[in-house]
Amino acid sequence: MKKTTFKKVLTKAVPLWMVFFIVLNSTMVMGIAQYYLLRQDLQKNLQAFAKTTQSPEELVQVLKKQVLPQAGYRTSLKWKDLGKRLVEVGAIDVKKYEEIFVSEADGQDHMKYLNGNWDENIIINEKNSRFMVNTLWALGLANKSKVLDEGPMKTGGTETGNFASTGGWTLGAKPAMEIYSSAEIIPLTVKQQELVKKIAENVFRPCCGNSTAFPDCNHGMAALGYIEWAVYNGLTENEIYKDLLAFNSFWFPQNYLEMATFFEKQGTKWKDVNPQLALGRDYSSAQGAARIKQSVQSVPGLQNQGGGCSV
Repeated sequence: MKKTTFKKVLTKAVPLWMVFFIVLNSTMVMGIAQYYLLRQDLQKNLQAFAKTTQSPEELVQVLKKQVLPQAGYRTSLKWKDLGKRLVEVGAIDVKKYEEIFVSEADGQDHMKYLNGNWDENIIINEKNSRFMVNTLWALGLANKSKVLDEGPMKTGGTETGNFASTGGWTLGAKPAMEIYSSAEIIPLTVKQQELVKKIAENVFRPCCGNSTAFPDCNHGMAALGYIEWAVYNGLTENEIYKDLLAFNSFWFPQNYLEMATFFEKQGTKWKDVNPQLALGRDYSSAQGAARIKQSVQSVPGLQNQGGGCSV
């Protein structure tokens, strides 16, 4: 009986108006669905178009703000009496410093760190980058260091006093080689000395092919000084690499702006770049920097930002 009833329902004629209604509703549903799908695709296309239509010059300016933030880069380390100790051991001659830095913007304010004990964080920016590289250079040069006593500075075959980081240091109260690894400004344990060496071997700079474990120029010696201060104060390796990438960026703005452009082209934002990778031989050595420059040289707006290895 049920089977016969079901058969009658299937064979019963459907009114034309109902067919029209069903077709109309199906069309409307499909149309609405297609509308929203097309709208989503349009939004995606517009976003992609906005990205691709950003001029290279605008992109470079955006990256410059990321690499060289106007407010500078703030570390978690305090100055304490670090500058005062550098003056006391003869690594820095205050009068020589004044001749160079007092005439610069905010130079007089920087000089305060050479006297007293300062509970202020170490910050680097475009205005104080020269002061920072010189002061950390003095620290790296003067502090008693296993890297200096047993590393390539002593064993590389060149007279230690003939490197740019030694012979080039003219802002001390003593000759550079009297200052060299002469004072326990930062008392590091054997374990801490080993960590300093480990990190230094992985940190390069674009002015040469040597790591910070071979600090033959001012930037290398400055990086060594910062690593020692950071390790002594308990910073993690990741924090130290991050800080050094910021320091290198202000010391070599052109190279790191080019590097940020290179990574951007690869789809990686500057904030997401691994600092240890960026500071390694493949990217931050002179050879690595040359490779990066070659790959982005056609990008408009990458004007030379300068950078050098003198006081």
